[in-house]
Amino acid sequence: MQSLESESTRRAVTLTDAAIAKVHELVRAEDDPSLLLRIGVRPGGCSGSSYELYFDTQVSPGDIVENFREGVRVVIDPESLEHVRGSTLDYGSDPMYTGFAIDNPNVAGACGCSSSTD
Repeated sequence: MQSLESESTRRAVTLTDAAIAKVHELVRAEDDPSLLLRIGVRPGGCSGSSYELYFDTQVSPGDIVENFREGVRVVIDPESLEHVRGSTLDYGSDPMYTGFAIDNPNVAGACGCSSSTD
């Protein structure tokens, strides 16, 4: 997994080159450069919490916005930030799965679905 951001860069989350490219492609397909990728953690899923990834145009007070190359912007609400800080968002494909995956060093346990954490 190759990451654009250096180890010395202090970010809440890191996006790999593949994730940046895919988010950029999806934003271009929507033809709306104001879109931000929102990363959230909500109750639910098979391990207690689940990740949410969706496009948003709103930034609420307290949200963290991070800018990446290609105009990609990520927004994280304060409640989710404590759960995803230090995570890496990747995009890839193999015979079993194509899509985004979050590698979160803060998670004690997770389900094999890659969208649920405990």
